[in-house]
Amino acid sequence: MDRIEQIRYLNRILLEEMPEYHSLAVQISQDEIAQRRLLRSLMNVRPPMPLRRDFVTVQDELLSAEREEKGVVEVSALPVTANPRIAVWQGDITRLNADAVVDADNSALLGCFCPCHGCIDNAIHSAAGLQLRDECNMIMSAQGHAEPTGRAKLTRAYNLPARYILHTVGPIIYDGVTQKDREDLASCYRSCLKLAAEYNLSSVAFCCISTGEFHFPNQDAAEIAVKTVSEFLRQDTSIRKVIFNVFKDIDAKIYRNLCGENPTAEAGD
Repeated sequence: MDRIEQIRYLNRILLEEMPEYHSLAVQISQDEIAQRRLLRSLMNVRPPMPLRRDFVTVQDELLSAEREEKGVVEVSALPVTANPRIAVWQGDITRLNADAVVDADNSALLGCFCPCHGCIDNAIHSAAGLQLRDECNMIMSAQGHAEPTGRAKLTRAYNLPARYILHTVGPIIYDGVTQKDREDLASCYRSCLKLAAEYNLSSVAFCCISTGEFHFPNQDAAEIAVKTVSEFLRQDTSIRKVIFNVFKDIDAKIYRNLCGENPTAEAGD
């Protein structure tokens, strides 16, 4: 199958599983861009349930090809900051081949169900594939309750270039940042690093936890992140490199100011 055939094949299976969306789907253009957006939307809204083997095979072929086209970023080659174990990189976290990338989740830990939403949770689940939601569902079903703020869970990364995904729920800010919010955010970073170390991982890429939909102020969140990570890296740990992955220019500026330049880097590096 070529790409458009793969996309239409996957859409057909998902619409068979969720016929309530069929009337909306028939109104969408048949061109590849529109059909690919439909596929992402259907994947986003699909509840956890058994996956057909033929669906997984074609989905993985499509997502793997898209991963290679976007380009895998080698984390070991990223330039470090004043701390030789910390890097700041601006771009799409789903391109990083870190041992683990961090997903900022909600307490259900099942991924974003809003079609094509711009959050990091949606991006990671959309690029990893539907197996990720199913694994998260197994974890949460066994747990039997919502995921508390500040903890961490680990899953496979499926079609991402990373090996694993660390899932954490950050604090939601309503009427100003409290001391508990600060402690909970620090706990997110600490819990992810501890869990990564338990699995003997060597590199972890963090998104900007809680600064998007959860409204934690960017500067405050970055200061907590850098302080917590720096303190953790002073311990004897398997983790050799932490990447602060940023998407927005404002976060890139904040993290680079906080982390400092690599004093050994030459101009233009």
